[in-house]
Amino acid sequence: MASISVIFFILLSSLFSLSSFSEAQSSPPLVKGLSWTFYKSSCPNLESIVRKELQKVFKKDIGLAAALLRIHFHDCFVQGCDGSVLLDGSASGPSEQDAPPNLTLRPAAFKVINDLRSRVEKACGRVVSCADVTALAARDSVVLSGGPDYPVPLGRRDSLNFATTNTTLANLPGPFNDADALITALSKKNLDATDLVALSGGHTIGIGHCSSFTDRLYPTQASNMDKTYAKKLIATCPARDTANTTVLDLRSPDLFDNKYYVDLMNRQGLFTSDQDLYTNKITRPIVTSFAVNQTLFFEKFAFSMVKMGQLSVLTGKQGEIRANCSARNTGSSDFLSAVVDGEGEQAAF
Repeated sequence: MASISVIFFILLSSLFSLSSFSEAQSSPPLVKGLSWTFYKSSCPNLESIVRKELQKVFKKDIGLAAALLRIHFHDCFVQGCDGSVLLDGSASGPSEQDAPPNLTLRPAAFKVINDLRSRVEKACGRVVSCADVTALAARDSVVLSGGPDYPVPLGRRDSLNFATTNTTLANLPGPFNDADALITALSKKNLDATDLVALSGGHTIGIGHCSSFTDRLYPTQASNMDKTYAKKLIATCPARDTANTTVLDLRSPDLFDNKYYVDLMNRQGLFTSDQDLYTNKITRPIVTSFAVNQTLFFEKFAFSMVKMGQLSVLTGKQGEIRANCSARNTGSSDFLSAVVDGEGEQAAF
């Protein structure tokens, strides 16, 4: 089924690209240091390299699309879109990956990002950051799952450190949060209620672990959950089993579409953070609009992804360009990345 779906997704991607929005009219303002054509001279085939490699990856495992998209979210919400979530821990302390919300991030997805980085370096030299590779991988995960194509501003640099566990916990919205808590959390990052509902649409692909939603089943079933759906989840997670998983979107789990919102309208959202978007009076009309208009959802999702993808980015001479996405460079002599400025031209450091 997965292989058939991937072929279908790739055929659809060219059609969905017709709904891509104009950079000038429908994109949020660019953060200083980012550009739509950052690697035009230094790595002109960057986006083609990433997309072609991911087409091969998803033919084998379409589940990695959701995993790559999730890594981008978890990176950006914690100290910005700087590739910090990609760093392994060290003797000095655990990494962001060791924080509870990140324990279910797929190791295979981190490997994909590092493999992409290696292929890009082979073609262009070390001029493209891991943070930019992660942003492009997230976009192409959406496109190759049937979702909208959209331009990604580039020019991010990689951080020299990762956030603490407490900082990670404080900045990642959780599956147990209600809509009011989510609105408050995202407002601190200059993201509004529409951004919240649109970005939550990323749950149209991927899986959720029982530990993230059994509070809605035991000891009593949540009042805003469909009874038939609840029985299905109880069968998947008997006696509060925490190891099992189930799909986030009941209707089309491997296809990036607007059915996630249809699920919510039918009280079939998996997490509290999902279903409460339809219960809350502020977000409910947005959910309904996306459920009845997929084109609108695609446009708003793309806009919000570009907006989120610019959170607290490092640019210019900040940070570095890692030789290995999972580890910071070892010293100034290893700073072969040099400084990238302007439209991506390499300059002496």
